[in-house]
Parts: sequence; structure tokens; C-alpha cells
Amino acid sequence: MMTKVDRRDGRLALAHLYAAFIALALGGLAGLLQVLVRSGSFTLPANIGYYQVLTVHGVLLGLVLTTFFILGFQHAAISRTSGTYRSGSRKAGWIGFWVMLVGTAMAAVMILLNEATVLYTFYAPLQAHWIFYLGLTFVVVGSWIGGGAMIAEYIHWRKKHPGQPSPLLTFMAIINTVLWIVATLGVAGTVLFQLLPWSLGLVSEVDVLISRTLFWYFGHPLVYFWLLPAYMAWYVIIPKIIGGKIFSDSLARLSFILFLLFSIPVGFHHQLVEPGIDATWKFLQVVLTFMVVIPSLMTAFSLFATFEMYGRSKGATGLFGWFKKLPWGDARFTVPFIGMAAFIPAGAGGLINASNQMNQVVHNTIWVTGHFHLTLATSVVLTFFGIAYWLVPHLTGRVLTKKMNKLAIIQAVVWAAGMSIMSGAMHAVGLLGAPRRSSFSTYGDAPQALDWIPYQVAQAVGGTILFLGIILILYIFTNLAFFAPKGEEEFPIGETADEAEKTPMVLENWKIWLTVLAALILIAYTIPFADMIQNAPPGSNGFKLW
Repeated sequence: MMTKVDRRDGRLALAHLYAAFIALALGGLAGLLQVLVRSGSFTLPANIGYYQVLTVHGVLLGLVLTTFFILGFQHAAISRTSGTYRSGSRKAGWIGFWVMLVGTAMAAVMILLNEATVLYTFYAPLQAHWIFYLGLTFVVVGSWIGGGAMIAEYIHWRKKHPGQPSPLLTFMAIINTVLWIVATLGVAGTVLFQLLPWSLGLVSEVDVLISRTLFWYFGHPLVYFWLLPAYMAWYVIIPKIIGGKIFSDSLARLSFILFLLFSIPVGFHHQLVEPGIDATWKFLQVVLTFMVVIPSLMTAFSLFATFEMYGRSKGATGLFGWFKKLPWGDARFTVPFIGMAAFIPAGAGGLINASNQMNQVVHNTIWVTGHFHLTLATSVVLTFFGIAYWLVPHLTGRVLTKKMNKLAIIQAVVWAAGMSIMSGAMHAVGLLGAPRRSSFSTYGDAPQALDWIPYQVAQAVGGTILFLGIILILYIFTNLAFFAPKGEEEFPIGETADEAEKTPMVLENWKIWLTVLAALILIAYTIPFADMIQNAPPGSNGFKLW
């Protein structure tokens, strides 16, 4: 196992990280404008539309920031744990990066020209310019090329080491890559066979139900595509940072396999109020959605077992004495830990969203947006920041100084404070019925709109604090990439505890797990999808383009 990422692979990973943080800057500015408009006391200049800004924010932060950061992190992780990339894989990684970048530019230009104000979900019947859809296609295809490079390196490692379990971080990255490739088949299907031909005028209508179903086939596992890299850091990297050991290699691998199996065939729980889908199939997918609680609890158990074992080894006594022994002054630990803590209320909110009965209360309210900001914008993003604090200097040949370490902890506290205010207000006013995505000016004659004003102001306050957090992280990132002192920063990889059981090779038997995954998807989607096509409205085409 390498101790340092090869410089050539490091440049590939860094290119992805640069793109991710540029997206953070632009998407964060759009988010600030959004909450200011929603407060009712700010008007966008130059005829910029509220929903145009909302689309910029959602696409850049929900799709561009996350995808580029994750691929960059995973390229570095595989190079670090499975060895330097072969030239063909590295070339494929660069091709994937440039294809994604071109696609991002195409989509961004169309949004800025107000030709693609279709929100993050780009639901039909909202229609964008065909260049926007083609750009999204390039982003997906580019990610497949980059993911293919990772899979090729994994296969190469397995051939060189028959009968041995692959490095844990490599295995986790491959699970996440497979999840992404399988999930994006849905969004690629609706874009290539429905939305792109529709925007080009090749067909006059699309089947909206099929389009939304294909989007949410992708949209829910997208959440786990974001989450699993954070879990990689929690499982493998945090134990090394605190000076402890991984509780169980086998438990970590099994939890990732379960995330793969139970995150994809569950898209109907985002469509519980939509007609056209039989209640039986909705019920089945809700049950499968709740199954994902199992690997989540396994993860919580494993992490806190690691923390307690470390604390006890340092002499901690009592039920929570170990808590004081954790390295709270180290941003590489503290920042992701705040993300972990945020996942407790975020996960509880997810159970409410996935419940057929409770979903009726919060569906299409700004509660959902608040939940989204707790999961992605807090648990995931803070963990990504924590990764960046050691990964960027590791790749640039610099060090995380005491000053930057202290500023990173301040940034996380600012972020947590701003998000608590903004997301808390979103959850609260969502329970009062405030609609999702709407600005103050679009509430119309809603009699309760005046009751929502204090919550909208609180969102603006929280959003402003968050933007200060974005300025801080951009300053820290720039320092670590270009100005920090030269030196060697560790890429921390945890070791498995001596007491842990040997990892069984069945956990890397892809024939079993991919067969189970395919079976679950077919069971969950085949009959309802056939019903949608069979009962499609006249002229809606669905996939019948010709």
C-alpha cells in the first residue's frame, strides 16, 4: 500500500477539487441571493429571476460540487490504497474530467441565459434548451468514464492479489461508483429518450410520470452517492486521525453492500402523492427504504465503538468518559464529527419523509428543503471540508498549519450555527404549510403567509451566516492549495483492530451482490413501469420516439 498519492494521480484528483470549490463559490452566492429574496426585503437586480437563481444553486451544489469532489477524492483514495494508476486509467480519468467540465459549462451557460430555469429536478413539463440536457448527458457520461478508470484499477489489483480482500477504502469507492453508474441509468434514460428529443422538437410531448419515475430512480440513490464518501472518511480515516483502529473491516464492507442494495429500488417514496402508481408498489418501496436504517445503525455502532475503544485505551472511565479524550482541537476530526452529529436529526427527518402517513404533512413544503440541507449541506459537506483539510495539502505538497486548523474549526462552528438557524426555520415553517421553492412574492393570497414572515427572515439570517462560512472555506482551500508552507501532510488510513474477525471473501463476490441488486430493481420497478407505459396518455410517447 502506498503512503502517498502519486503526483500524476494527485493532479487528476486536484483538478476535480478545483472544479468542486468553484461550484461551491458560485452556488453559494446563488443560495445567499435566494434566502434574501425569500425574506421579502430584497429584489434581484438586472431582471434575474428567483427560479433562475434557485436552479443555479441546486444544480451547482447538488450535482456539480458533489460529483467533482467525490470523483476527485475517490481517485486519490484508490491511488493511495491500491497503488499508482496505470497510464490508461489515468488518461481515462482525465477524459472523464474534461467531458464533465464541458457538460457543466454547457448546462451553466443555459441556466445563466435563462434558457434552463427548470430547477434542480428539471421536471417536465418545465422545458430547458436542448444544450442544457446535452450538457447534463456529458456530465453523466464523463463520470462513467472516470468511474470506469477506478473499476479498472480495482480489477487490476484483484488479479494481482487473488484470494485477498481489497483495501477497504478502495472497496468502498468501488461500491459507490457502482451505485452511481446503476442509478444514473435512470436519469440518462429520461434525458436521452424523452427530454432531449422533446426539447429538439422530435416529439411533441413526454410522459411526465415516466420522466419523474426515472428521475427518482436516480434521485434517491444520489443521496447515498453523496453520503458514502462521508462514510468512507468516518469508517477508515477518522480512526487513524484520532489514533484508534477500525472496529471491524467486515462490518464496514457489509454496511456498504447493504447501502448499495437498498438505496436504488426505493424512488417511489418520493412519489407517494403521485397518481398512476399502485399503492402496493409504493408500500413495497417504502419498506425497502426503511431497510436502509440497518446499515445506518451499523455505521453509528461501529463509529462510536471505535471512539470508545480509543478513549478507554487512553484511560477513560465511566459511561461517557471517552468523549473527553477525543482530539477536539484537530479540525480533521472535529469538522467531520459535527457532520456526524447533524446526521442524527437529518436521519430522523428522512424517516418522516419516507413514511406514507407523515409524508402527507410535509410533502412539497419547505420542510423537505430543510431536511436536504441537514443531510447534504451539513453532514456531507462538512465531512467533505474535513477531508479537504488534509487531502489538499497532501496533494499539493503543503501542510495544514495551526492557524488554518484553528480557522477550520471556526468555519465549522459558523457553518453549524448558520445551518441550525436556516434549516430549523425551514423545518418549522414547513410544518405550518409554507411551500417548497417559493419566494415571498409568489405566496399570493395565502392567508397564513404573514405568519411565515419571521421564519423567512430567520432563513435569511442563517443563510447569510452560511455564506460567511463559504468565504472562510474558500480562503482555507486557497491557502492549502497555493500558499501554505511546503511539507508532507499525511493521507490517513486506519488499521483494523487486532480483535476483529477476518474479512470473508464472500463480501467481494460481485456475482452475488449484483444479482441481488438486479433482482430488487426488477421486482420494485418492472410491473409498475409496464403499467405506466401501457396506460400512458395518448400522444405522450413515453419512450416511443418514432
